[in-house]
Amino acid sequence: MKLFEIVTAILLISVSVIGFAQDAKDGLDDAFDAIEPRVIEWRRDFHENPELSNREFRTAGKVADHLRSLNIDAVRTGVAHTGVVGTLVGGKPGPVIALRADMDGLPVLEQTGVAFASKARGEFNGQDVPVMHACGHDTHIAMLMGAAEVLANNREQLAGTVIFIFQPAEEGPPAGENGGASMMIQEGVLDGPNPPEAIIGLHAWPGNVGTLLFRSGSFMAAADGLQITVVGRQTHGSSPWLGVDPIYVAGQITTAIQGIPARHLDITKGPAVITIGSIHGGVRGNIIPQEVKMLGTIRTFDVGVREELHAKLRKTVVAIAEANGATATVTIEGNVPVTGNHPDLLRRMMPTLNWAAGSENVNEGRLITGAEDFSFFQERIPGLYLMLGINDPATPLSERPSNHSPMFIADERALIVGVRMLVGFAMDYAEASQD
Repeated sequence: MKLFEIVTAILLISVSVIGFAQDAKDGLDDAFDAIEPRVIEWRRDFHENPELSNREFRTAGKVADHLRSLNIDAVRTGVAHTGVVGTLVGGKPGPVIALRADMDGLPVLEQTGVAFASKARGEFNGQDVPVMHACGHDTHIAMLMGAAEVLANNREQLAGTVIFIFQPAEEGPPAGENGGASMMIQEGVLDGPNPPEAIIGLHAWPGNVGTLLFRSGSFMAAADGLQITVVGRQTHGSSPWLGVDPIYVAGQITTAIQGIPARHLDITKGPAVITIGSIHGGVRGNIIPQEVKMLGTIRTFDVGVREELHAKLRKTVVAIAEANGATATVTIEGNVPVTGNHPDLLRRMMPTLNWAAGSENVNEGRLITGAEDFSFFQERIPGLYLMLGINDPATPLSERPSNHSPMFIADERALIVGVRMLVGFAMDYAEASQD
């Protein structure tokens, strides 16, 4: 055979192999059209019936029933309390990958006014609270259920195995409990004779509807929980000199620690944020209390910056307390690592992003100081984490409710884009991994 003929034959074989996954994906338009109304229906049901972290019993039950109805293998429930995991073996050999959605709501009183608004209540750290899907996890569950159905109904075209991970407690477990991604990993969700080698997650975001936002490398911040306890000496409010006022000390601490990111850290290595979100102390206006508890969060993008911030924070808090005759203890715990996008995996899967949303709707984003425990999965295997826009472009950016707002609501036109992205990742990964 002449050299020209050999090269031509190789090119033809390559084109047919490369085109297989693409052709299979493009043949799913009818499947996407059919599943879209069901995805919207599921989303509205979950939105109307949200459940708090580690308490996603109804949600998990509906997810598990759906996976079993699709003849998905080895459906496991009760993983990390309420998590659900299912395995779909494709009709062709290939790698194992994972698709993940989080399931928990938040202690927020919904104010959207939609017909399917939540009226649910739950118990959070001993308090009776309203519950709302104020972060879009209802859309995440519904999109992954839709992707599972499309893939299960087209399993013969799937090269490899897909593990569906429905995760509880992404927002953090209740006080005194374990949970979330780290607990699922501890319980073996990434283990076994054929563990997944890559994972993808999506998050609803107040971008333009149907857009996908990515960033190579670091994308979302590492998060640390912060607790500061200031102990003074209780006395009558009319005579503060007879005691030590921990409320006054707490005020100085709150102000002073804001200077740490602004004046003591090298911001060229990555931004940092310290926020005090809760201060509790005292019971009456005329009693200076004995103790004040402060709760907050720390966000960083660089390991060295994080360590330097922690050290400076502890030193500053203790010094301010001592200067006022009080004592202070600093507890930093619950670290969630940086969430990002594996650069090589992102490069290889970029054609899939463009296929799912349209290249004009795929954009590179800036750093986000929010955090995600999806990062625990990414400590073990390469992963993609993408933001899915869920707001009407006609609504000005300044008027779009943020995640965790009582007004947060998703434009349902975005949901099918998320389904396409999840299905596309599963269909394309085997071929892309050979690039």
